[in-house]
Parts: sequence; C-alpha cells; structure tokens
Amino acid sequence: MNNNIEEIVKEAILQIKTADLKTVENIKIKYLGKNGALTQILKSLSNFSAKDRKNIGSKANSAKSVIENEIESRKETLRKTLLEEKMQKEKLDYSSDFYFPFSKGSFHPIMQTIQDICSIFKSLGFSVAQGYEIETQWYNFEALNIPKNHPARDVQDTFYLEGTEELLRTHTSPGQIHVMESQKPPVRVIVPGRVYRNEASDATHFSTFHQIEGLAVDEDITFVDLKAVLSDFIHKFFGYGIDISFRPSHFQFTEPSAEVDVQCVFCNGKGCRVCKNSGWIELLGCGIVHPNVLKAVNYDSEKYTGYAFGLGVERITMFKYGIDDIRLFYENDLRFLKQF
Repeated sequence: MNNNIEEIVKEAILQIKTADLKTVENIKIKYLGKNGALTQILKSLSNFSAKDRKNIGSKANSAKSVIENEIESRKETLRKTLLEEKMQKEKLDYSSDFYFPFSKGSFHPIMQTIQDICSIFKSLGFSVAQGYEIETQWYNFEALNIPKNHPARDVQDTFYLEGTEELLRTHTSPGQIHVMESQKPPVRVIVPGRVYRNEASDATHFSTFHQIEGLAVDEDITFVDLKAVLSDFIHKFFGYGIDISFRPSHFQFTEPSAEVDVQCVFCNGKGCRVCKNSGWIELLGCGIVHPNVLKAVNYDSEKYTGYAFGLGVERITMFKYGIDDIRLFYENDLRFLKQF
C-alpha cells in the first residue's frame, strides 16, 4: 500500500508539470476528488489494523498535501505566464497620438448617503457634529448607561487599545455625550462617523462601517416627536410610497426603545429571501433618552426629555440601491463604484 501511495504521488507530479489550467483541475479531481485515488485509500483505512491504519493514513495525508502544493504552484506559474502574454499583447505605444477619455469623478456611495442624510436632517432643524473615533470607556459605555458587566463591552465585540482605557468607538452615540457636555438644551444634532466592531466579515457585516447618531433634547419632547421626525426622514430618503412600522425593542441608553422597519425595497413588501418572507426590513433603532444618560451630562431629567436614534449608513445604502453584499463598498472595484 505504501509503495502504491508513492507511485500515485510520482504519477500525479509528472502530470501536473505539463498540465494547463483546465487539465490541472482534472488532475485534482482524479487524485483528490470524491472518488480520487488518494481519497479511496483514506476511505479504505477501516480495513487495516490499527498500526497499519495509522501508518498508511499518515502517508496518504502527506501525499495529499504534496499534490495540493504542486497543483497550486503550477496554477500560479500558469497565471503569471498568461498575465505576461496579455501584457505583451496589450502594450501601448506612447509615442503615438491617442486620447484618454477621463470619466467624471463622483463621491463614494457611502459618502453620498451620508451627505443625503445630513441634508435631510438639516432641513428638519438639526445641526451636524463630529465625534472621536478613539474614545474612553466612559464616553462609549458608562455615560450611555452601559454598565461594566454588560456583554457589549466584551473583547470579542470591541477593539481595546492595549495598555490604555481607550478603545475604537463601537457606535457614534458617544458623540451625543460630547455635544450635551458642551451646550445646554435645546439640542438637535446628528453625528455621522466611522465605527468599529470586532466581528467577522460577511455579506451583511464588516468590522469597520459608518453610523449616524441623532439626538434631540428639550422640554416636553415625547415619542410622538420621534416618530414624526423619523417618518419624515424615511419618506424623504426612500420616497413617500414606502410603509413604516415601529416595534418595541431594548437599548441600554433609551427607554422606551423601538426598532423601525420599512417595507422591503427588494420585493415591495411581498416577501423574499432578503426580508425572510416577512415583507419588512429592520432599518434603525431609536427611543427616548434614558434619564441616566441625561444625569451623566448634568441635565435635569425632571425638566428635560429627549429622543435618540442610530442608523447604519451601509445598511441604508444597501436598501436604497438594492446592494446585497456590504463588502462591495470596500473592494475599490471601479465597475461597481461608477454606477453611483
């Protein structure tokens, strides 16, 4: 059996050295595929004694690694050769007269969305403030009524700066604390910016993304005011034909809290894969500012009330333009970016 494994490796390497890209894939299937030569040996290990099984399994796995490495090496060589051939064919003669049709530049879709959102809220009487990407734990958590034992503060969710009490902000909400510390009510402000979460990237998640925090504080502010402002914003951004739904939720820095859902823009509310056949998509979170947050900035919580909301810029951009993968925003593919 050991001699058979060695023969398989020799035979595979000999074939790989002269193979083109298509043939390389066929060789991979021949030896490593579901019914490949090495795969069959590994499947037959139960027929051997424990000692032989260990020996043969080890050699078969080593052989598999050798063949895989040879295949990847051959692929890389072929890719380089094809690239060099293409570059030779597509060489430009810089001594000849020709014209480069430069296209007109535009803002990145994320920046376009931020500008559009800021413009709408400015028309509703809000000012725009800038926060800090590096924050202390006080501003990012404690001033927002997030205690030290809260799960949101775990290292698996947050990027802490080693040797300090600082971190990369996990939301733009600390911006509202800075604003309230610097001015007395009434306050009407939005805070756009980049935020960071320690999480894996996939089609709907990214470790770095953008949020916009909104805050209003004054006497006699109620949930009705919050619903009116957000409804006005959503209709101006998406169009007046879209349906909106508020449902109860929980956020540590607001009470009561709500999630705002909008009619799915991909299926117009009929139900699809994106909205999980519900006809609705979660858009943003909001609520009445918790009294503890007002107390943290020395606002009189008996006299003043307020509302706050936060939305993900990438999320709202994906909904508006029907984009199904957040990673497209950061791959710098001009074919994608030129659409905006």
